[in-house]
Amino acid sequence: MSRIRQTTDRLADGREIVYFDDAGTSARPRRADARELDPRPATPTMRFDPLSAEWVTVATARQGRVHLPPAEFDPLAPQSPTNPSEIPDDYDVAVFENRSPSFGPGTATDELAAAVHDDATVERAGIGAARPAIGRCEVVCFSPDHAGSFGTQSTLRARTVVEAWAERTRALSAVPGIEQVFPFENRGVEIGVTLHHPHGQIYGYPYVPQRIRRICASVEEHGRRLFADILDSERRGPRVLIEGEHFTAFVPFAARWPVEVQLMAHRQVPDLAETTDAERDELAQLTLRLARGLDALYDAPLPYIAGWLQAPVAEHRDDVRLTWQLTSPRRAADKLKHLAGSESVMGAWVADINPEEGAARLRDAIAKADETRPVEPLSTGAGADHA
Repeated sequence: MSRIRQTTDRLADGREIVYFDDAGTSARPRRADARELDPRPATPTMRFDPLSAEWVTVATARQGRVHLPPAEFDPLAPQSPTNPSEIPDDYDVAVFENRSPSFGPGTATDELAAAVHDDATVERAGIGAARPAIGRCEVVCFSPDHAGSFGTQSTLRARTVVEAWAERTRALSAVPGIEQVFPFENRGVEIGVTLHHPHGQIYGYPYVPQRIRRICASVEEHGRRLFADILDSERRGPRVLIEGEHFTAFVPFAARWPVEVQLMAHRQVPDLAETTDAERDELAQLTLRLARGLDALYDAPLPYIAGWLQAPVAEHRDDVRLTWQLTSPRRAADKLKHLAGSESVMGAWVADINPEEGAARLRDAIAKADETRPVEPLSTGAGADHA
């Protein structure tokens, strides 16, 4: 069985596009992008909030992005004579630079960005500080089909998506100026999705975001075994959902959201790029089971955010552990949790559902999905080739 194939090309305006072909498919030539496109937007600016010690990006070009287009004008479908989409040719999984990015297209190798990047740290920023929002934003298309999500893909396709996440994490971690890589999927209009096409994104940040900084601070306070100790505690508790050879899924003890799941690696692995083929094979199956279980919870597609928590590019590589986190604001079949005053202003969370009860409901939903939409086994030999 041939392995996952990775090939790289350029779009008409110079943006990079990377194709990942499912294992077992034949090599195919790629059609060039013949569109006439406007120049890429200028790199946005990020401003420093001295009260929260956070950077806020001002990316006004995002105001013009496509919003819920009809299927015949899907910008993530393969190009056709009537649809000048972003992807020139047919594909299995495709990753390309976002046309309206929150970060980039400038990087630390550009003259302007390089001049200020060394000062673009939380510690050295102050009132009125502003910097170019250098970095990279990419779109990850899970399928050429207009409708669906990650959970609707085959195991073979999910394995290709996992490969794309891992290899793009590796590539973006090597881009000058990028300090954190974050692959994620937004699913559902309730979350704010603007395209129905099954896809996710990858952000390469020019700083370590607040969530990861807090995790790193917790590791420094607790000790380097923080993730190991959390996993040991959860595996002995009542909130485990699925336990594999390399990963365990559980509802965390202090879950904030009505639906919240963490899938944590058993060994210390800092990011997807450092996973083995065996770990990626298992991820393809476990992530599908979890995604399908979420949809079985209310017998309807569940709005969610699924994101990979990874170690920063240059620090805490030996103690921040790869974790997939899924959260949904749906607290009942017809009700959503809204982040009102306490959560939004004070950051003081109030959980609507007991985590143990939530775990029991999710176990039942996963069992139901395993019966009605079982995840097929993955054939061996699905590693990667690079061209």
